[in-house]
Amino acid sequence: MPGAVRALKRLAGAGYKLVVVTNQSGVARGLFTEKTLARIHERMRALLADGGVRLDGVYYCPHLPDAGCSCRKPASGLIDAACAELGIEREGSFMVGDQTADVLLGGNAGLKTILVETGYGGKEKDVAIRPDYVASGLYEAALIILGKR
Repeated sequence: MPGAVRALKRLAGAGYKLVVVTNQSGVARGLFTEKTLARIHERMRALLADGGVRLDGVYYCPHLPDAGCSCRKPASGLIDAACAELGIEREGSFMVGDQTADVLLGGNAGLKTILVETGYGGKEKDVAIRPDYVASGLYEAALIILGKR
């Protein structure tokens, strides 16, 4: 996404840990393997590294939507794991995403939420679900975060 590397560099430079949390039910559906998913994540890390950005963690849920697991967004299992493993404090942390499930996850995990209008852009958003902030993209989200610190 335009401005993503610049945004992530600013956040990392300000001391924020950068973590990706994602639902990947394609694993459970047999569309791809966890090994393939690992290669995708490695490629993402490499592209970001080319821009000078290092992710602190990538966490994913491989289960089907109706599996009832604690790791599928909007359940907070992925955030719980990241906070425990990486020593992340929830207070002062943000969940940035482009879907209603991301906003719900942030709320469930006790994080401030920012809905970005890129990607899915919240097109399926439930009007009853309100993020703390709305940003045009990741760079604007970074500016919101840095202004709220």
